[in-house]
Amino acid sequence: MTLDDLFATIEARKGADPESSWTAKLLSKGPEKCAEKFGEEAVEAIIEAVKDDKAGLTSEAADVLYHLLVMLAARDVALGDVMDELARRQGTSGIAEKAART
Repeated sequence: MTLDDLFATIEARKGADPESSWTAKLLSKGPEKCAEKFGEEAVEAIIEAVKDDKAGLTSEAADVLYHLLVMLAARDVALGDVMDELARRQGTSGIAEKAART
């Protein structure tokens, strides 16, 4: 499964019966709850990274990616737009890119 496939599935769950899927249930709680859940998953991934638990980090990273996509969908931000932004930044030093934001 690619991130595009996962994002398409998440988009398809918008407006679905919240009892029919976790994604629909999460989206029905609103963008703020989606953002909160993303934050929780990010912290869990950080904990696994600090513990140097490769399997745990792998699992939590999958949760982070999923919840990031749910958060994007909740705010109607297309995955393609995020990918376009990454492509725009490609080949630019991270230091230079950050300096250009200010």
